Amino acid sequence: MSISPRNPAVAVVGATGAVGIEILRCLEQRNFPVGDIRLLASARSAGRTLPFAGREVAIETLTEDSFKGIDVALFSAGASISRRYAPIAVEAGAVVVDNSSAFRMEPQVPLVVPEVNGETTGKHAGIIANPNCVAAIMVMALAPLHRARPIRRVHAATYQSASGAGAAAMEELRQATAAYLADRPFEHKVLPHPYAFNLFSHNAAIDEETGYNGEELKAMAETRRILGTPDLPISITCIRVPVLRAHSIALTIEFDQPLAPEEARALLAKAPGVALVDDRSANHFPMPSEASGRDDVLVGRIRRDIGDPSGRSIALFVSGDQLLKGAALNAVQIAEQLFPR
Repeated sequence: MSISPRNPAVAVVGATGAVGIEILRCLEQRNFPVGDIRLLASARSAGRTLPFAGREVAIETLTEDSFKGIDVALFSAGASISRRYAPIAVEAGAVVVDNSSAFRMEPQVPLVVPEVNGETTGKHAGIIANPNCVAAIMVMALAPLHRARPIRRVHAATYQSASGAGAAAMEELRQATAAYLADRPFEHKVLPHPYAFNLFSHNAAIDEETGYNGEELKAMAETRRILGTPDLPISITCIRVPVLRAHSIALTIEFDQPLAPEEARALLAKAPGVALVDDRSANHFPMPSEASGRDDVLVGRIRRDIGDPSGRSIALFVSGDQLLKGAALNAVQIAEQLFPR
């Protein structure tokens, strides 16, 4: 499907959510050639306005008639909304970039991280999927290494921020932290466990057969699909930590041949969308406080895995903004591929 408008009409579905707000910022900051913009949300948000490109844009109620004249629709409102409205948007003539899990594993829907498999964007049939935030951030570090030495196995542990659960979870963390410091009781409602000064297993449902939760299963399956390695063994443990935004990931990667840490460092240093933060003398490595608000995924702590005597494994640490590369920025980058300047 070819895309031709020079200044496409854009719809943002879920415009009032944490990711929707970031999509608007990315469109503006990256000077995406918006011809017209339509902000769509639930009826309770209708009539409010959001700033965009120096003006206030009214929020409209999402309906089946919302996509007339729209060229690209950026969805960030949950899987049920996407399943219902994305086909309607496509039928109206729009290309959908969907941030939910609704279509990520559909064979006819490309699952895209532009720096990794951007060539698949043009193979869409109206819908393009934005990956799970963990997968999107993780493959930014894995792909440059995999191109040099095929990966045989990945072990990962995540440290996932409140932003992954949305604006309500971020606000709960703020309030819970204030209450804890003031020695006041606080009743958590958004997440299932106390969040301030605590960490816990990701709150996605546990699969009884494997013992992995839904977040872990999604991240493993989507990473394989993005890398084009359907049989790649991956094991991951996903943990919520009391950080407002930016997810971090500890990775141990086994290759089919030895890869020296110095070569891995050089490969990552020149990889697009990656920033090397690997200062051993200052003990300065990727941190969510420095990844927050940044487009690049921070990578560092690069070292040989001394638990593998074969020399084929390295360990490293990654931190990336879940609301940006893990969601909004990646969606806008896909849209930029659809409408190149």
